[in-house]
Amino acid sequence: MLSTGLPHGAVPRLERPGPLRDRVYEALLELITTRALQPGQHLVESELAGHLGVSRQPVREALQRLNTEGWVDLRPAQGAFVHEPTEEEADQLLTVRTLLEAEAARLAASNADSEGVRALEEILAEGLKAVEADDVDAAVALNARFHAKVMELAGNTVLAELAAQVDRRVRWYYTPVARQRGEQSWIEHRELIAAIAARDEQSATRLMREHTEHTRRSYHAREDS
Repeated sequence: MLSTGLPHGAVPRLERPGPLRDRVYEALLELITTRALQPGQHLVESELAGHLGVSRQPVREALQRLNTEGWVDLRPAQGAFVHEPTEEEADQLLTVRTLLEAEAARLAASNADSEGVRALEEILAEGLKAVEADDVDAAVALNARFHAKVMELAGNTVLAELAAQVDRRVRWYYTPVARQRGEQSWIEHRELIAAIAARDEQSATRLMREHTEHTRRSYHAREDS
């Protein structure tokens, strides 16, 4: 096995067209976000290039960009490593997420129509199936879809842009606790849908704040469980 230790089938296909460095960047970021590449893992340019079927140059450029954005640490004389987030970093990010998502839930309750509520219910049904099948990757992706849909229903472009900036990191932090949160997370989603459908802004705000707070606490408690 190569030292990058990628699970079989984990490497995404590089979509064409588009600048190669951008496609390599997106592929590596997806591997980091889904934790196919684990925090602290050594990233060897030649091996990553081999996995992705490219030369080392676009890999080097992608790693430099990921370093600038805080996903990768470049250590002198040692190489590149997936960043290991501190508890404080996670806490700050998840706290900001709570603020954004609570406001999105309030606006969604004010703005959502029956079609929007139905879309949330469809994602909920898929999420419960993923939990039942113990498909963590699908559950994480569907959780992101659910929150993105609430943000869309909020109808605030600036809020959506801010949320998009933290979305990848939220997925990164959520993945290790997805199984632990399991069905309870989707029960909370169901309660939130009911509040949005009832156009109850106050309840939707409270439920989303509690929901995101549960995830934040689960992340900090993950090593104790």
